[in-house]
Amino acid sequence: MQNFPKIKDFPTLRKLLEEFPESEVFLVGGAVRDTLLGKKITDIDILVRNVEPSNLEDFLAEHGRVVFAGRSFGVWKFNEIGKPRNEIYDIALPRTEFSMHKQGIYKDFKIATNPALRVEEDLKRRDFTINAIAYNLSSERIIDPHDGIGDLKRKTIKCVGDPALRFSEDYSRILRAIRFSIQLGFEIDKPTEKEIKKNITKINNEYKGKRIVPFEIISEEFLKSLKKNPVLTIDKWSELGAASEILPEIEEMKGCAQPENWHNEGDVWTHTRMALKNLYSEEFEKEFPNQEIDLELIVATLFHDIGKPYTIETPEKDKTDRIRFNDHDAIGASITKIVLERIKASSPPDIGIDIENVSWLVKHHMTIVHGDPEFMRPNTIEKYFFKPEKPSKNLLKLMFTDGLSTIGQDGKGLTEKFYKLKKKMEEIKIKTKSQGNTLVKPLVTGDDIIKELKLKPSKKIGQILEKLRTKQLNGEISTREEALSELKKYED
Repeated sequence: MQNFPKIKDFPTLRKLLEEFPESEVFLVGGAVRDTLLGKKITDIDILVRNVEPSNLEDFLAEHGRVVFAGRSFGVWKFNEIGKPRNEIYDIALPRTEFSMHKQGIYKDFKIATNPALRVEEDLKRRDFTINAIAYNLSSERIIDPHDGIGDLKRKTIKCVGDPALRFSEDYSRILRAIRFSIQLGFEIDKPTEKEIKKNITKINNEYKGKRIVPFEIISEEFLKSLKKNPVLTIDKWSELGAASEILPEIEEMKGCAQPENWHNEGDVWTHTRMALKNLYSEEFEKEFPNQEIDLELIVATLFHDIGKPYTIETPEKDKTDRIRFNDHDAIGASITKIVLERIKASSPPDIGIDIENVSWLVKHHMTIVHGDPEFMRPNTIEKYFFKPEKPSKNLLKLMFTDGLSTIGQDGKGLTEKFYKLKKKMEEIKIKTKSQGNTLVKPLVTGDDIIKELKLKPSKKIGQILEKLRTKQLNGEISTREEALSELKKYED
């Protein structure tokens, strides 16, 4: 028997069984699936039979904190006495759900709660067979009416019953199927996949002027998938039609040619896939050891060349010397912001991203291409790569994976400028005696300048500060006394 939780792990539920002898308590959903897969349980869903809703709610209120009571749906979010306040699990009565309109509207169901309903009937309403398994906590018996365990062994995502019916009840299940496939490394079974392709266009349907599947739900499914496996996510979303419906801009990268002398790897889509893959390469790990690949970096890598299809100029069409993408970084940043705001990518709880950060990364990913790092002003290097309020650490990582994936005619990645920049950054750190990822503070402040030179606040203060900071970054001055002495040169 797998390492399922025991009823003793839930003192309140043990007392419930004692107070209501006819009751039954089941672990259901993802907790059962993850236990069978040998994974850590993150969400606990409990199903309680043979207890009336009012009795169950009163009992829970006596033995803990009811965070949310969806009594009309037969669902309670419960925090047990003695457990951390953020350790909350769902407790529900058996129920059936009927789509009110057959429009695939997210959470638009008629709920029929029935405490006496057999657990097998409750499991019929679930989305996929691997999520339609229950475990009786008192008898320690598994209930698996749809062969979910078999599908776990076969590594298959399969709808419970008729996939057309399951998706017509809630079209967000389409993206959920794709996400489970990516997260678990499972294949989607053929009938389920067929219905995904058939119904994917309905993900953008509206009913009475509102989206049937909110963008918040779409973004949550996309970002969770992307975080687990970026390359597989864009491949699956493209193959199954989700990208065309939700993110048509990334589909534009396909077939967008690049100059072979700089991009021997292929078109923009191929380059982007390589850049996402290289985030997990040995070269990347060697350059940034033991550093998290966070979601903003992944999304910025996906979008970093999104502006190329919209800015491409060719010798044939535009009489240029070669294929060019002038201003694709700035235009790409604008497109990135528009797209991510459109799909509300900042809103999903726990996984939403900072859209401004991602757009900033896209806008500046060409900084070391536009200017040779060897001759870059130290103030510029500080501005883009040492500012704690900017995602500068991710900018370095984006530039590196971009360079690794930009294959020259010699078959090697173009990372030369990255290493020039890295060398320049180390020189600045040595000259300023800085540690870590930030530089030491300026030697003087604007107030110092106003006081020493008896000036009124003006643009001149900022100009003097910048000049002094340049000298500090170049190692020409290193103490406050030297900076104050230098100030005398700016007296009228």
